[in-house]
Amino acid sequence: MDKESRIYIAGHRGLVGSAVLKKLQQEGYGNIITRTHSELDLTQQSAVEEFFESEKPDVVILCAAKVGGILANDKAKSDFFYINSMIANNVIHSAYKYGVKKLINLGSSCIYPRECPQPIKEEYLLSGPLEKTNEGYALAKIGALKMCWYYAQEKGCDFISAMPTNLYGPNDNFDLESSHVLPALIRKFYEAKQKNADVILWGDGSPYREFLFVDDLADAIVFLMENVAPADIGECVNIGTGEDITIKELANQVADIVGFKGSIVWDKSKPNGTPRKLLDVSRINSLGWYARTSLIEGIEITYKWFIDNMDKITR
Repeated sequence: MDKESRIYIAGHRGLVGSAVLKKLQQEGYGNIITRTHSELDLTQQSAVEEFFESEKPDVVILCAAKVGGILANDKAKSDFFYINSMIANNVIHSAYKYGVKKLINLGSSCIYPRECPQPIKEEYLLSGPLEKTNEGYALAKIGALKMCWYYAQEKGCDFISAMPTNLYGPNDNFDLESSHVLPALIRKFYEAKQKNADVILWGDGSPYREFLFVDDLADAIVFLMENVAPADIGECVNIGTGEDITIKELANQVADIVGFKGSIVWDKSKPNGTPRKLLDVSRINSLGWYARTSLIEGIEITYKWFIDNMDKITR
């Protein structure tokens, strides 16, 4: 990959996009294209086509998405489906239409069936019903994956899809109404520590989850960009650590790092979500990529970023 390639990062201010931007800059890529949402609404087809026609990117990294935790997904399935479908349709089609040489599409492990054999292999896609609480988001991401694969097969496009496990890290969303589990735990334990209060958590803590530090995902994306073609991976490739932990164990780890000494109360009237989501990462490992950051190290880095950016997060 030429270091002067014109690389467009869609969603460069989000959790994943900001990490990808940092990684590309560290690797010496100097021709990076970005747009904020106010500058380019990716749900608007004409605006996206005008952007691609004028900017002519060589590479597209599609990180832009509407994302959220169980509560946000369950309350607004239509929004999650529509917005993510429109972003994918517009960006992927314009990438084909205007001759983009390489596209990396970011999905999510929630594309796989709720009751999936563990660890989850890429070929388990569409082998059973999805988790209902995030079905809208998952269907949009499955559509994007299929779209990339069809363009690769029928048009010869170098478009590939990566399916990361649960992500966390600096620039995460810590809003308690819409965040994912790990940043929500960090904020809950921090605020309870300040108030000398107990922490109430959803479910019973029994579900297993795998967590990937976002800088490791950024490293994987650059690896895929530089080394991997559709023929190497098929429809998609899982990105993760290959290790999981119960939510109860995770809560205890976060509490220790934050220094929380109170009680944890589990509200079993609330949903647990999918019982287990552990990705089989043998495909990406066989290509030569492995995650590097331990969960403890990643939580410590994320908590420090949370503390350092407290004013921006809580206002």
